Amino acid sequence: MKKTLGIIVALLFTTFISVQAQVQAQKKSLDKVAAVVGSSIVLQSDIEMQYAQYLAQGNPEDLNIKCVILQQILAQKLLAQQAVIDSVTVTEDQIDSEIDRRMRAMTSRAGGQERLEQFLGRSLIQYKDEIRPDIRENLVAMRMEAKITENVGITPLEVRRYYDAIPKDSLPSFNTEVEIGEIAVFPKLTKEEKEKFRDKAESLRLRIKGGEDFATLASLYSQDPGSAPEGGDLGFQDRSTFVKEFSAMAFKLKPGELSPVFETEFGFHVLQVVERRGEQVNARHILIKTESTPASLTRTKAHIDSIYQQIVDKKIDFATAASLYSDNTETKYNGGMMLNAENVQNRSTYIPTDKLDAQVFLTVDTMKVGTYSKPDIFTSPAGKQGYRLLYLKSKTGPHQANLEQDYPKIKEVAFQDKTNRTVSEWFEKRRKTTYIKIDEEFKTCGVLKDWITQPAQ
Repeated sequence: MKKTLGIIVALLFTTFISVQAQVQAQKKSLDKVAAVVGSSIVLQSDIEMQYAQYLAQGNPEDLNIKCVILQQILAQKLLAQQAVIDSVTVTEDQIDSEIDRRMRAMTSRAGGQERLEQFLGRSLIQYKDEIRPDIRENLVAMRMEAKITENVGITPLEVRRYYDAIPKDSLPSFNTEVEIGEIAVFPKLTKEEKEKFRDKAESLRLRIKGGEDFATLASLYSQDPGSAPEGGDLGFQDRSTFVKEFSAMAFKLKPGELSPVFETEFGFHVLQVVERRGEQVNARHILIKTESTPASLTRTKAHIDSIYQQIVDKKIDFATAASLYSDNTETKYNGGMMLNAENVQNRSTYIPTDKLDAQVFLTVDTMKVGTYSKPDIFTSPAGKQGYRLLYLKSKTGPHQANLEQDYPKIKEVAFQDKTNRTVSEWFEKRRKTTYIKIDEEFKTCGVLKDWITQPAQ
């Protein structure tokens, strides 16, 4: 059921803007009541809207999906009604924040506020007012579900019982997995080393001031791969899109005004505001990236060699060294440990070796558990050169799931199962005491059988 509520969020507020006009037209002709649950009604047009959005994602036509959509809407409304009884609420600020988040995503996909309003056939202010009740209900339902499961816990005995109940031939198998720590250090350029990059950006700024076309120079010289082909144009964005230095400059300039050269973590920029609309700005820029120099790499190598020696000599533990010295913000606050990219939400540090970066795999493949690799040069996904040392914390060979080696994973699955059962039991009780009426069109839906055959009705 938790998965069901997650799908509700995605379906209710997907950002496939191209279907909006079609859906609005449908609402005028399909507004019949598809279901009643308690004091709430579900309109046929609500189901059609979500189905149109489902198709817009590239999914094949499948009318059974409408049954699933109705089931999800019924679940949300049941949760929202209980929230009223239990005084579970959300603040206006939380609703505003969620609306703004979704409007930013929709505006970005549409290519600007004006195009989005054309798609919607109304102003954003009107659209925000229209969707506000749905967003409120959605947020309240999510909080209500969280309240239902807030006291759910799992004991070691329950984990063992869950594991023992799994047929042995159904136990999953795991490939070799490792836990790897990382300390990465990138060169810090001196003011003198940065000067040539700043000068290049300044020369382009002067050429623009001298009358040359900004878009042409951006296409030829900007090192931002995303915007250079568009003449440096970034489209309409809000403040949260940019790093703080860039945002401060973009929202300070007047339309048509050219910025001085300024620096961010990406390099040196020349920026021009094309247009400003409220809290959104359409800007274009030229980026000149700073690059490491031989001298800066030499300094970086000496620095990380010193860190390595302190760890090996046990003058400092690895986790502390990572938090103090590593430049990788994704790992430094996690004791330096890499997270499984496929299980980041649960912060799993167990990574299958076939999912490792090739360079990392080649390094740790010959290491012993508990040892550290000597610092070596590497290139980050963003293209920055630096030095990195690795720590092999643990390694487990291919095996079938067992409590000794896989207790954290089994505990996680057992906890999720208990949480899902708690929510399902709650729904079963609430359905029996709530008036529910389903339109004849949906009474053949298999997923709705528990919602239709209610003794109380």
